[in-house]
Parts: sequence; structure tokens; C-alpha cells
Amino acid sequence: MILQVVEQVAFAILVLFAIIVLAAILSSAIRIIPEYQRAVKFRLGRVVGVVGPGLVFIIPIIENIIRYDLRIEVVDVPSQKALTKDNVEVTIDAAIYLRVIDALKTALTVRNHIPAVAIFAASTLRDVVGMVDLDTLLTHRDEIAKRIASIVDEHVTPWGIKVTAVAIKDIKLPEVLLRAMASQAEAERVRRAKITLASAEYEASKIYLEAAERYSQNPTAVQLRMIDALIEIAREHNLIIVTPPTMEYVALPLALGKKEQK
Repeated sequence: MILQVVEQVAFAILVLFAIIVLAAILSSAIRIIPEYQRAVKFRLGRVVGVVGPGLVFIIPIIENIIRYDLRIEVVDVPSQKALTKDNVEVTIDAAIYLRVIDALKTALTVRNHIPAVAIFAASTLRDVVGMVDLDTLLTHRDEIAKRIASIVDEHVTPWGIKVTAVAIKDIKLPEVLLRAMASQAEAERVRRAKITLASAEYEASKIYLEAAERYSQNPTAVQLRMIDALIEIAREHNLIIVTPPTMEYVALPLALGKKEQK
């Protein structure tokens, strides 16, 4: 009786062990590939093909897969110090946008595609910056980024990778150059202000000249203008202004003439 119980327990343990082993084999044999991924399957080291998306079965130990994400990835390019065409040292921060378009080529061509593309992009960035001067680098940043993206994309296309864009995030200039540029900008603003002021004075001088010519033709108009000016001064400052006799003699007939006209 005891022997039968022992045999049943041993059989149950054996069945449980078999179930565990089978579950482990099935869990390692069944893989789920999302829609945005592809997997390259290898059997005994040889390429079988690209599988996915969906449910994928592999033979444990004999087969294995390498997954690749087909979505666009953003890779930060480390800060690069470069020398422009006019011998100015700048520090540039950039980012590169890439995606895997052929998982089989990527698996067979490059081991770690993201750092490989980032290193090549950094080298290309330094080369392109060295071909332009500082003013072009600052004013045509988008064109330079497109040129870098084109060069990098042409190089990595055989790897099964597509570079969609390169973004230049920041361009850092030396402090001495920043101070010089600020001084230059301030001097330019002062120059424009002085030109504007000189133009205004020139226009005013022409108007004054025309007024002087008109006043020279009629001395009475000069006296009237002087009286108007004195009235405005007295009104603004609440003053009593005493004028010389010559002005009184001129102003009195004018005032009488105005009364007669009324």
C-alpha cells in the first residue's frame, strides 16, 4: 500500500516537472512582435528571414531572433567643437532623427546602429561647419542641417537606415566673440539713430530756410511770430512779459488794425 502511494506521488511529481518544462519551452518558443517592430530570425547562425508582426514561433536553442524598432528615433549628438571657415571656434549641439527601414540589412551590416550613426553624424557636422563662415552658420542653420542630413543619409542607407532630419539645437560662441558682437550691434544702433537724427535736422533746416525767406519778405510777420511766441511762453509758465518799446509800437498798430477789421 505504501509502495503504491510512493509511486503515485513520484508520478505526480514527474507530471508536474514535465508540465513546468513544457511551459518553459513554450514560453521561450513563442514570441509576440508588435506592429512597430520587426525581427530577424537566425537558425544555427544562418538567416531565415524577417518575421513579424504578430505571433512568432522559434525553436529553443536552435533559433534566435533580433528585434528592431521601425519607429523614428531621436539621437542626441554629443556637443562638438568645430572651427569655421573664418577660424572661429564654436560648440554645436545637434540631434538626429532616424529609423530602420530594412531590418535584415541592419542586422547583417552594423552591430549597434544608433551609436554608429551618431558618431558619423558628429564627424559630418564638424566637416560641414568647417566649410562655412560664422555668419553663414548663424543665418543659414536650417540649410546646413539639411546638408548634414543628406550626407549622413547617403552613407547609412546601405545599413538599412533612413535619416529623416538633423536639428541644430544650439550654437555656443566664445565669450570674447559674444562681447564683440554685442558692441558691434550697439554701434550699429547708435549709427542708425544718428543718421535718423541728422535726417530730421536736415528736413527741419529746409523748412526753417523756407520760413526765413517768407519772414524776410514781410518784417511784420516776424513781429507777429515773436508776439505769438511770447504769448505761448507766458501762458505755459503764467508769466507777465515786458517787451521793448519797438515791439510795442509794432504790436499796437497791428492790434488796432485787427479791431478795425472786426
